[in-house]
Amino acid sequence: MEYFGNIRCISARDLIDTGIITDSQYGNWVKRHRIQVVRRGGGGSRNYALVAVDSLPSSCREKVEAKFPGGPAMDLRHWILSNYELDQAAVSYFMEWAARYPSDRSTGELARKYAVNASVLNTCIKLYENARVRKRLMGEGAYKWEMMAATVETLREEFGHDLPASMLRFRKKVNEYKEYGYECLISGKFGNQCARKVDFKTERLVLSITVLPNQPYGSDVHDMYIRFVCGELDVFDIETGEIFNPDDFTDKNGDPKDLSESTIRNILNKPANRLLIEKARRGWSEFYHEQMPHMHRHGGEWSLSQITMDDVDLPRRMKGGEYVHAYYASDVVSQCRVGLAYGREKDDRLVVDCFRDMFRLIEKNGWGMPAGIEVEQHLMSKYKEGFLKAGEVFKFVRFCAPQNSQEKYQEALNGAFKTTIAHKNHEGIGRWYGKGARRVDQKKVSDSSNHTYEDRRYYTFEELVADDLRDTYEWNHTLHPNQKKFPGMTRWDVLVGRINPTLRPLDKLTLARYIGERVETSIRRNSTVRVAYMNWWLSGPEVLEQLEPNNHKVTAYYLPDEEGKPTDVFLYQNDRYIDKVRPMETYNRVMAERTEEDERIKTEQNKIVSHFGKWLRDNAISPVGVMAVQGEEDEDMEALALPSAEPTGTVAGCLPDDDGGCLTDDAGAAMSWKRNALDNY
Repeated sequence: MEYFGNIRCISARDLIDTGIITDSQYGNWVKRHRIQVVRRGGGGSRNYALVAVDSLPSSCREKVEAKFPGGPAMDLRHWILSNYELDQAAVSYFMEWAARYPSDRSTGELARKYAVNASVLNTCIKLYENARVRKRLMGEGAYKWEMMAATVETLREEFGHDLPASMLRFRKKVNEYKEYGYECLISGKFGNQCARKVDFKTERLVLSITVLPNQPYGSDVHDMYIRFVCGELDVFDIETGEIFNPDDFTDKNGDPKDLSESTIRNILNKPANRLLIEKARRGWSEFYHEQMPHMHRHGGEWSLSQITMDDVDLPRRMKGGEYVHAYYASDVVSQCRVGLAYGREKDDRLVVDCFRDMFRLIEKNGWGMPAGIEVEQHLMSKYKEGFLKAGEVFKFVRFCAPQNSQEKYQEALNGAFKTTIAHKNHEGIGRWYGKGARRVDQKKVSDSSNHTYEDRRYYTFEELVADDLRDTYEWNHTLHPNQKKFPGMTRWDVLVGRINPTLRPLDKLTLARYIGERVETSIRRNSTVRVAYMNWWLSGPEVLEQLEPNNHKVTAYYLPDEEGKPTDVFLYQNDRYIDKVRPMETYNRVMAERTEEDERIKTEQNKIVSHFGKWLRDNAISPVGVMAVQGEEDEDMEALALPSAEPTGTVAGCLPDDDGGCLTDDAGAAMSWKRNALDNY
């Protein structure tokens, strides 16, 4: 008998050849599905039909048990042979291990033997975890380690393994394999974890001492470890408060593990451990930039698809050791600087000026709104729900992680600009800790602060800004670094020639609202407003229809030009857009001195006044007459006001008025009669 997977089987040929059943009987049972054929025959002598023993009728099963005796031990041996598979992962692992010892020729043979050992143990563990099959092979009760060890020993020559024959040692090896994996099968002389003096727990203790806040040296770590295992120093877990027990760090004889200083250093110098130590010792920014893997990206195809922005301090200093703060906006694809701003303070005004400069350049060249932008957190976070909200001005907005210079492309562009253009054109450009031509010497001045350095020359604010503007022009008109992709093209050529065709038109209304100047003003004479010391015409009297009742106050927004003068001015009232106004121009009062320009302005003003008059005529109020509604009460009043006798105190032919005069017309008479009647009533 043999096993096919977890099923005990016998070949169909053995059933027929031994006379247990006939050939026709076997065919009839198979046809009627009275027995279970777990593997069909055919295709060679090695591929023969197998029948599950448990599916045979009881009479046949008794004959099979009698013909093929062996008992549970034989069944277990057949099961192991049927379920044994060479572990390919173990083969790869031990072959890589053998490659570490090229001078030792025995490692190749050991690698093959270790792979076989792992495969045999996999089979034993597979049976251990399959309770149903284990019960059938070993009977009721616990896992029979004696039976398994004895059976595995009978397969030593067949498999070529060298697993322990002793039941206890075999059982220990299985448990070690389940805990440590392939490593526990390696001989102790090659660094077996189970045979090491420095096991995992001891190694973690050494690492924990190493990452103390004072960052001890290797010799200090060794000293503290020895003091700990000797009971002279308590070590505890800061998070849980658990105190480590020195008795847990002893050898097999119960003596403290004596690690040499070189062993401690070897533990600390393992590449994996060095990484863990750096993670515990360094701050987030230092570890992230020096140890962590970073994202790898490639450039785009179209300019103005994404803008990158960041601040920088110009490397040369002004008198007093102060720096000029600059803010740059660059196109990612062309690397061109499209926005510049300078200031003595790094504040919001610097950011707004940079945005204004960029959009002035875009408007001047007739380009559209940039599609995306990446910015820092420090000065830009306040605009998250306004100007820099995705979809408001830019379709795509990326706020880079704080202190992550690798994420902002502007940081890389600033470095390239400094090491090429700025370093070539000016002295004193570099780093005091740099090497070679990039090193800048600094002489320390001994004063009370002990933090002053001597410079060969100081510069004015205007000098530094002028130099940086010239350098920027040179940077923009230097060949693009990717000449394979943009042959013969400068950065400016790439910017102008590769504009993204899907950009939205420039939205000056939104830009003025968020980054423009704000002026509170009011509408004068129903036609003008005064903004930036200038008068501006409303687009028409229709604007008055949008104003709130009894409220002529409005807010004007505009983007200033290079000289600070307004360009387009937009009016809002209580955050509601009202109108875009036009500048008011004047013409010469003296007719003899008027020019063609004066005549043009006069004509434009006539059109404005005419439009105003037309609106008044189109919306003129139609006059109406009013009179009292005549009802029953009015008829009674009229009856009382018309007595049959002539009123007392009147002169014939004269009705008195309020001043004692006479009302001679009919209307006056009627009014007098009616008033007297009411008084009498």
